[in-house]
Amino acid sequence: MKKLAILLGIFCGTFFFSQKNQNYLQVGYASICCGTPSEDPVINYISKFQKKNKTKPFEIYRESGLGREGEFNLYIGVDALAKRKKSKFISGLKAAIFSQNAQRKSNSGNVNFDEAQVVTKADLANSRNLTIYKK
Repeated sequence: MKKLAILLGIFCGTFFFSQKNQNYLQVGYASICCGTPSEDPVINYISKFQKKNKTKPFEIYRESGLGREGEFNLYIGVDALAKRKKSKFISGLKAAIFSQNAQRKSNSGNVNFDEAQVVTKADLANSRNLTIYKK
C-alpha cells in the first residue's frame, strides 16, 4: 500500500510541476513569393535569453501548413517569466524580428509579431498541424 501511495505521489507530482503555460506569443512567418524566412534569428535570441537570464527552457510550438509556400507560426510560452523579464524578453524579441525584417530582400517573406496578440492554450487545442518545436 505504501508503494502504491509513493508511486501515485510521484505520478501526480510530474503533472503538478510540469510546464503550465496558458498564454503564448505568436510569431508568424509569411511568404511573398520565394518561401518563408528562417526562424534561426528568433530561436538564437531565445536560447541566448535563456542562458543569460538562467531561465527554464521555453515551451515552443510550431503550427505548419498555413499556406502554399510553407507559411508557419511559432507559439512561445512566456508564463514562467516574471513581469520584468517578460517585458525584457518581448522587447528583445521585437528587436530581433525588426533586424531580420530589415535585412530581408524586397521580394522575400517577412516575420510578423504583435505583442498585444496573445494566444491561449485553448486556442492551440483547436489548431491543426501543431508540433512541439525542437531544434
